[in-house]
This record gives sequence, structure tokens and C-alpha cells, in this order.
Amino acid sequence: MDRNEEHTSHYVKLVQLPSGKTIEVVHFEDPAAGEAGAPHRCPSCRSDLVYPTDWSEAERDRWRVTLRCPECEAVREGVFAEPCIDAFEDRLHAGTEALVCDLRRLTGANMAEEGGRFFAAMAVDAILPEDF
Repeated sequence: MDRNEEHTSHYVKLVQLPSGKTIEVVHFEDPAAGEAGAPHRCPSCRSDLVYPTDWSEAERDRWRVTLRCPECEAVREGVFAEPCIDAFEDRLHAGTEALVCDLRRLTGANMAEEGGRFFAAMAVDAILPEDF
């Protein structure tokens, strides 16, 4: 077994693409890295919804990041290596994409429902020129 494999765990997440296809995305984490290696994880409540509120370069290849947990309201600051921040950015981008996808679905569903009510109202002459 490779030395890196001894210390690396992984989990699989199913992701539905806009085309409707579902793919498996394998995420690798280093449990030996501890909380400092996992800016996305809240040390208080273990939520993985933590996001940055501020960041600045601490030193070469290291970033000072202020993090906030939306579930328990914990705020913390840490210094993270650039590869860790790159992985965190990937998580943030994936989360943003998921939110945008959900927003599009909700917007479409709301518009369809609103359109249905509008056409139903028109069919029974419940909408008059004075309504506009």
C-alpha cells in the first residue's frame, strides 16, 4: 500500500448534471490534516457548510482566512496552505453551482405555477384590462 493511501480517506458524492445524467465524484481528504486542513468543516458542530468572510495572504503560499459556520454561527480564523485553499475554492464553486442549479429549478417551477394561475384566471375572465 502506498504511504499516501494509508492516511487518505475518501467519500463518494452523486452529482446530477444539467443533462439529467448522474455521476459519482470522489472526494479525498487527509484525516491527519486535522481541522487546520479542513477549512470547510466547523470544529464546533462538524458542519461542512463553512464559508470564508475575509482572507489575505499570510506569507508565501499560505492564506489567513476568516471562516463562518451558518449552522452554529461560529467564526474562526486560520492560516491554510495554498493547496488546501485551492481544494476549498473547488468546494465553494461546486456549492455555488448546486445553488444556481436549484435556483433555476425553483424559478422554473414558480414561473410555471404562476403562468398556470394566470391562464386559469384568463379562462374565467377574472383578469380585466384595469388590472394592468
